[in-house]
Amino acid sequence: MRLSTKEAINLIKNEKLVNLGQMAYEKKQQLHPKKITTFIVDRNINYTNTCWVDCKFCAFYRHKKDEDAYLLSFEEIDKKIEELIEIGGTQILFQGGVHPSLKIDYYEKLVEHIHKKYPNITIHGFSAPEIDYIAKISKIPIKEVLIRLKEKGLSSIPGAGAEILSDRVRDIIAPKKISSDRWLEIHKTAHEIGLNSTATMMFGTVESIEEVVEHWEKIRRLQDETGGFRAFIMWSFQPYNTALMKEGIVTHKTSSNRYLRYLAVSRLFLDNFKNIQSSWVTQGSYIGQMALLYGANDLGSTMMEENVVRSAGAQNRMNQEEMIRLIKDVGEIPAKRNTAYEILEIYD
Repeated sequence: MRLSTKEAINLIKNEKLVNLGQMAYEKKQQLHPKKITTFIVDRNINYTNTCWVDCKFCAFYRHKKDEDAYLLSFEEIDKKIEELIEIGGTQILFQGGVHPSLKIDYYEKLVEHIHKKYPNITIHGFSAPEIDYIAKISKIPIKEVLIRLKEKGLSSIPGAGAEILSDRVRDIIAPKKISSDRWLEIHKTAHEIGLNSTATMMFGTVESIEEVVEHWEKIRRLQDETGGFRAFIMWSFQPYNTALMKEGIVTHKTSSNRYLRYLAVSRLFLDNFKNIQSSWVTQGSYIGQMALLYGANDLGSTMMEENVVRSAGAQNRMNQEEMIRLIKDVGEIPAKRNTAYEILEIYD
């Protein structure tokens, strides 16, 4: 029997955390009986911090006129990719602010340049808000944006920009951002043209438990329809240096208990998602490891570079050797994967 929204809300509110962990781990074992836990070696390249959307939860963005606003040159991006290749990386997570001036031709040239020069590097890039704005400023449909970028070498798109798929929440924390329906439409369109994506969720601002489960219900429904999501990735809001904290809307970080509680129930509720990723970047390596006992089967990225949550106070770091050790410590088998969750190497 599929878990209902009402049952999920009840579990979050009333079930003991240890019981949730046991239930989620059993579900994980059904989906991953070989006890393989994966990770990827990649680099998050934030090609620009220039953004007009002014999300209150973000400490990374700058306005175009700010002294420290930037747009990386192709040469700077090349250097970052070459450093990634040197350590055996296979993917770049490519995203930035919603730049007010960049149209589709810039993104086509950028993707084509990277794909031709580094054909073995997978380009996992451009959030739904970026795709939406490229379409608007270029005066073309989102489907055309996605097709043109795919033809130039874009492999898949990340789930960034979802936050909580409740317009009540979005109107408070990011009033200029696209609606929840628009986010879902862009991912559905990507899936229809053969671009897979990930689904994400950022919690810990002003959302209710009911809105968290509403978010899961929306992505589960779309996954039923398209099957285009490769994984679900959830992380907690990092408040420091953000407008939400400065304005007193959010006063503290959410607890690790809350993270593990949500993670476990998401594993039970999202029965059509094979992969759920641990968020060690925001939770730290210990809770990131604990997440493997609460439903996560993927430790995510070694994150050679990360600038967004770091701007809001998260300073966690991890390399490949640490990931392998943490996975083995919980009795599972570490494996390096690519963007499509295909196993590249097993460390048994």
